[in-house]
Amino acid sequence: MDIIILDFIVIYFLREVNMDKKKGFIAEFKEFILRGNVMDMAVGVIVGGAFTAIVTSLNADILTPLLGIFGGTDFSELKVTLGSGELAPTLTYGNFITAVINFLITALVIFVIIKAINRLSERAAALVKKNAEEAEAAEPTEKECPYCYSKINIKATRCPHCTSQL
Repeated sequence: MDIIILDFIVIYFLREVNMDKKKGFIAEFKEFILRGNVMDMAVGVIVGGAFTAIVTSLNADILTPLLGIFGGTDFSELKVTLGSGELAPTLTYGNFITAVINFLITALVIFVIIKAINRLSERAAALVKKNAEEAEAAEPTEKECPYCYSKINIKATRCPHCTSQL
């Protein structure tokens, strides 16, 4: 897993680093590393690796034994030996099933997190809209004429009822 992440980072760096005749390689690399999106990517890779370890542990230490109780089998022990003898190749398809379960758990957790974030964003947007509407509604739209006491538009400069200058 760590090798794949390292390969991804190296490929990303090789694509982004453009050798310029005026700048040295080290100066350009430093400039590239200090950009915000590279730092964000690095944090994402580290958090993703930690999250993968958590999900793998959840599956291997909690879910697989529970499924073993109900199903009577442990996925990690499922395998098929091709041929005979001690050196015969073995297909451990139980590990594949475990990897699929890890993927589904990860996808479910990410889906729930994104759904919660979207719901919170919608609530925040609705609250901002409601506050804006309340602020707009709180502003008076009418005033009272000081001479005839009738209701008139707040922007009026002359009363339409008594024609007094306001």
